[in-house]
Amino acid sequence: MDKGLDKGIHQEKERLVYYKALNDIANQIHSAKNINEILINLKNQILGLFDADRNTIYVVDSKTKEIYSRFTAGDFPNEIRVPINNKSIAGFTANTAQITNIANAYDRHELTMINKDLAFDKSWDEESGYITKQILTVPIFFKKYLIGVFQLINKKNGDRFTLEDQNSAIEMAKILGIAFFNHQKLSKKGKKRTKFDYLITNSIITDKELERAIAMARDQKTSIETILIDEMKVKKGEVGRSLAEYYNCEYVPFDNNYPIPGDLLTKLKQVYLKNNLWVPLAREDGKVKILIDNPQRLDKIDSVKSLIRAENYEFAVGLKEDILQFLDYFYGTPQVQDDGSIDDILGKLDTGDEEEAEDAAQMLTEDDSAIVQLVNKIITDGYKKNCSDIHIEPYPGKLGAEIRFRIDGVCQKYQTVPYHYRRAVTSRIKIMSDLDISERRKPQDGKIKFKKFAPFDMELRVATIPTVGGEEDVVMRILAAGEPIPLDAMGMSERDYNLLLSMITKPYGIVLVVGPTGSGKTTTLHSALAHINQPGTKIWTAEDPVEITQRGLRQVQVQPKIGFDFAAAMRSFLRADPDVIMVGEMRDHETVATGIEASLTGHLVFSTLHTNSAPETITRLLDMGMDPFNFADALLGVLAQRLVRTLCKSCKEPHHPTREEYDNFVRAYDGIFDALGVPYTDDLTLYRANGCDQCNNTGYKGRTAIVEILDGTDEMKSLIQSKAKMEKLRDQAVKDGMTTLMQDGIRKVLLGITDLQQVRRVCIK
Repeated sequence: MDKGLDKGIHQEKERLVYYKALNDIANQIHSAKNINEILINLKNQILGLFDADRNTIYVVDSKTKEIYSRFTAGDFPNEIRVPINNKSIAGFTANTAQITNIANAYDRHELTMINKDLAFDKSWDEESGYITKQILTVPIFFKKYLIGVFQLINKKNGDRFTLEDQNSAIEMAKILGIAFFNHQKLSKKGKKRTKFDYLITNSIITDKELERAIAMARDQKTSIETILIDEMKVKKGEVGRSLAEYYNCEYVPFDNNYPIPGDLLTKLKQVYLKNNLWVPLAREDGKVKILIDNPQRLDKIDSVKSLIRAENYEFAVGLKEDILQFLDYFYGTPQVQDDGSIDDILGKLDTGDEEEAEDAAQMLTEDDSAIVQLVNKIITDGYKKNCSDIHIEPYPGKLGAEIRFRIDGVCQKYQTVPYHYRRAVTSRIKIMSDLDISERRKPQDGKIKFKKFAPFDMELRVATIPTVGGEEDVVMRILAAGEPIPLDAMGMSERDYNLLLSMITKPYGIVLVVGPTGSGKTTTLHSALAHINQPGTKIWTAEDPVEITQRGLRQVQVQPKIGFDFAAAMRSFLRADPDVIMVGEMRDHETVATGIEASLTGHLVFSTLHTNSAPETITRLLDMGMDPFNFADALLGVLAQRLVRTLCKSCKEPHHPTREEYDNFVRAYDGIFDALGVPYTDDLTLYRANGCDQCNNTGYKGRTAIVEILDGTDEMKSLIQSKAKMEKLRDQAVKDGMTTLMQDGIRKVLLGITDLQQVRRVCIK
């Protein structure tokens, strides 16, 4: 009896000790300055009440639908966040308000008996070497509101947490519930809201640190946000989130993949937007989204609404730096001047001292603003100068990188980039082209959609080629969108014009336009298509890339990397009820064979080929294995083309040629020269290049086409069927009335359009 009494007295003493300790902790909880003091400073004292290894106190964040807890890591507070759902033990308790008492967290069967989705995250155990077994979680309520979760981990004796432990945890949860509610109520009452409440509430910074940041911002004449990010190392996303909570709107950080809202920027000046710190982001379903530094500034909002008309507006908050980055990205580059020169940008790169320059070159990257600006300026200037190709040519040693523009078919030096920065320029172009910047040993090909980097709607085809000294050349071809030229404006002779019209208006057959790269083949084909583009005609085109667009044409971009090449596109077209098919290039047996088959089955087929002359095209196709009878039946004609520079209309100089010059024309013509009707007389006037400001003192401005058209006559078809040699094909084409490229060029010389030197540059016969 005495033993039983002693045991009862001992248990009563333990209960008194427990309640005294519980009362002491309750007092400390209620006197804590804020929730963070409870989460961080009182954890160990709370743990002393329970026969457990660890405890965690979570608080509900209703905005993110998460529960979070804080702990110290070194000198700084850190945070755990758990989604409120059934996929974790604490998350399950927060989601269902149910107590869980688990004997073995690793026992999958025990967890699924509670809920089929319930799981235990082992990652913390694996990192720390700690083994979690028993877990007790209790919801923290205040009245009917769930505001947190109290969790105990691992009973020290290795058994499951008892019912007494569970009841003690429920009591602790009640105390925490009252304290949390009171702290949240006090924090909202009588305190003026600031943009940085989220940072203070979540112990990311202290009140004193905020006061110091405000003082520093005032002294340095910069924003508080900049001080917090740069000086106090607060994460940019946390500052943005704090602003979003204060202004009750979305925070949008800078993203260089954001679509450029070209339609919203057309009437807005970049300088104005920079001064007022706002930028339009998108228009969707009648609603315009605006990024602004202060969505509560009524004057700015009124300005937005007066400049951009819309049914509805959505305002998002952004940091000053993000808004400026968006503006630089949307408009192309940080502006040096309204139209800064390349020399101004290069001046930024020039360090003066050679040793300092070497150091700067090592630190300089492709993302540095001056490099970004330089590359954008090079491309923009090339576009403005009607350049077709941009060549970046680095030389080994200290010779720098030479940049040349191909304008009207001729390369012209544009600028030299200092040798310290040539690799950064190449890397920047690779990034814009989605190429591998680490691969410098083999050629790469890519494309730049320049609308992502500047307000110019164009594409560039990019090729990088390794060169001597470990350098890489870059060639960018500008594929600017264009309009087809009317056929009657192409300067063809009467015979060529009428013959081409006859070919392209036939119901079926194949028409080829041939010449080297950059000879205007695609433009000529689109001009032909524009002539026959009527509502009653179904036209399919397969191109790489689609440069010229026309309403009424159904145009397809081929993608060889995924197996969708010209041959595959043509096979698809044949199942899509075409009248006319245009294929960008016939470069292989399959494409040519499919094209011939299509033309023999009632379709008109247009395509291009890389050959030097019209007769050579026939021998090339026969060499590729085409059946000569099918090919002869299908062929309507071949147009070979070159582009020659034209004399500048502003400064071309008239002159009377000598008899020797005239005789040179006659010899070069290699035909019946008298047919041109230009005899040598004292009144004969030709033109030569001079040079003026309009043509950059070159004497030439623009280009025109010289052509030769082989007609698919019966005699020509007979020669094709017999696989005749190219010389016989040429002779027959001339008998059929073909004027060669050289002859058409000389005709244009006598018309004063170009000169013989330019014609000789592009053709032999």
